Amino acid sequence: MDRRDRSALPRPRHIGIIMDGNRRWAKAQRHLDASLGHKAGAEHLSNFMAWLSVRNIDHASAYVLSADNIRKRDSQEVRYLFTLIEEIIPHRVEAAQSWRLHVSGDLDLLPAPARAALERAIQETSDRPRHLTLAIGYDAHADIVSAVQRAVLQLKAGELDGLTVDAVSEQLAGGPVKDIDLIIRTGGDSRTSGFFPWQTKSAGLYVVQHPWPAFSESDLDDALSYYATKRGRATK
Repeated sequence: MDRRDRSALPRPRHIGIIMDGNRRWAKAQRHLDASLGHKAGAEHLSNFMAWLSVRNIDHASAYVLSADNIRKRDSQEVRYLFTLIEEIIPHRVEAAQSWRLHVSGDLDLLPAPARAALERAIQETSDRPRHLTLAIGYDAHADIVSAVQRAVLQLKAGELDGLTVDAVSEQLAGGPVKDIDLIIRTGGDSRTSGFFPWQTKSAGLYVVQHPWPAFSESDLDDALSYYATKRGRATK
């Protein structure tokens, strides 16, 4: 099926990507330093944004680093991930021209230079039409609890009936379209690992066996075909 044929199929409005397998990719490439896999993965975001743009998909969310990873992984590896968050990821989003950066997570877990780089990129891209939300320092429970707390504060006294799903969703970090239609996970694992559970309640999950740095444009098209097939069955 060529791209013109694919364009007529149902498309997800919002795609989530769990970028797994960076270290395994580095090992398979015979790199002695596993951090090269993380670097390749961070740079690969540029390709992913470009492929989505060509397909007129304007909303994406990506899992970069959980709060648990920050607390539990080897400190040297986490420090290197902080360097990528500071020096590569914000610049890749800024260079993508049409993508606006949002971040969901506790940025207080990051060192000041990484936090400042993200905040600068958020400001510099604030007038762009497409929306990329990065989960950094992310904890699913904390994300939902914080959104509920903010939603409650918006209510008038005694009007708890106003605490609706939509009211909570509006308080979640990220772009204007909260619901994620399709999750793509690379690296062969079928777990969602706490990836935006509120937003992915009705999302399909498509698993790619090879690691994130090897994820290709044809893999994306296969995921979109999977979504179209599932969506077509659901509407029959």
